[in-house]
Amino acid sequence: MKRKLISAIGVAGMMISLAACGGDDGSGEGKGGADGYAGQTLTVWVMDGSSPDQWQKDVAAAFEKKTKAKVKFEIQQWNGIQQKLTTALSEENPPDVFEIGNTQTPAYAKTGGLADLADLKTAIGGDWTESLNNSSVFEGKQYAAPWYFANRVVVYNKKVWADAGIKDLPKTRDEFYADLKQIGEKTDAEPIYLPGQNWYHFVGLVVGEGGELVKKDGDKYVSNLDDPKVAAAMETYKKFQALSKAPKDKDEATPQQGEVFGKGKTGAFIGMGWEAGIAIEANPEIEKEIGYFTIPGATADKPEGVFLGGSNLAVAAGSQKQDLAKEFLKIALSDKYEGQLAKLNGVIPNKESLQGNVKGNAAAEAMAPAAAGGGTTPLIPEWAAVENAPNPVKTYMTAVLNGKSPAEAAKQVEGEFNKRLAQQQ
Repeated sequence: MKRKLISAIGVAGMMISLAACGGDDGSGEGKGGADGYAGQTLTVWVMDGSSPDQWQKDVAAAFEKKTKAKVKFEIQQWNGIQQKLTTALSEENPPDVFEIGNTQTPAYAKTGGLADLADLKTAIGGDWTESLNNSSVFEGKQYAAPWYFANRVVVYNKKVWADAGIKDLPKTRDEFYADLKQIGEKTDAEPIYLPGQNWYHFVGLVVGEGGELVKKDGDKYVSNLDDPKVAAAMETYKKFQALSKAPKDKDEATPQQGEVFGKGKTGAFIGMGWEAGIAIEANPEIEKEIGYFTIPGATADKPEGVFLGGSNLAVAAGSQKQDLAKEFLKIALSDKYEGQLAKLNGVIPNKESLQGNVKGNAAAEAMAPAAAGGGTTPLIPEWAAVENAPNPVKTYMTAVLNGKSPAEAAKQVEGEFNKRLAQQQ
């Protein structure tokens, strides 16, 4: 989760004031009694924009009250963090607790850099949302704890939809498609801006189909793009993309789809809530016309599959303060402070029971229903190389949109896909 998530939400006026949150605040006595930690300082790395100052202040105060120890938050930048963290974890004094991207977690777990948090899961994680916790587990062991998440929603122009005569928001994928077609028929607006390589949305469609982008072949992972479930997801993507004038060989950042939407001639786009802030920066007048809804799925009772981006919290295997680090996590991830973070930042908390904390934040409210059924890119260390440009999944998508069958497109990129998967083995 990057800094612009927070900054753009601020531009869009989506952040709301802190209110009291219910639930356990982790204020009980620490393991072994508070006096055993007196005088110690715990070092915690968090990424720029992830944790508001008020959250840090409140968590630090609760931690000191409980343990008689202090916490030192050190703000890190996303750019270059993987190399910096890799180096830090190999040294004698690594950060005790650190934020880690959810899809990055398996790679660090494989190299032995993360402490086993099975006891923490038992103590406080019994009701963590399973889809959100999946990225914290590697080879059956709990190596991190789910912290916060976000997923894509439909950002739409209320005026365009009203001009098309649409009164009710769609509840199913078919209704969504029909509404977009109606916009194209009854207005001069582009129904949806959907570039050919918005691949995280495609990943969500694959999740919704129950598919996987890779499969096991003996002791190695290989491409699974030729799977019928992946093909079905791509056919859905192609159907909606045909309603768009967006380029088939570009992603949502080229150009920024928020800027395109900001011109006021687009019915909708599929993206993160903070992207509405980009539209408002480009055209402040459009703010009053922006709305959000959950991406509709095949049936009304289940939203579309979504890619879950977010962060976990982990403890360094080389930390000399692992017990104290776990006491910190019990506080930071408690209902009180997990709820506070969700409320302040407009993100999805690690428990479904805490989603009420995003009430009043329209984008976050639209995100929440899809979180339980969401997923990620393959949670294997080998995956990282696949995403390097030119991403073969993007190449596959463009090939299908340009007329190749999903099977033909999968065959086209299979060699490069498998070569990349082999790089980390």
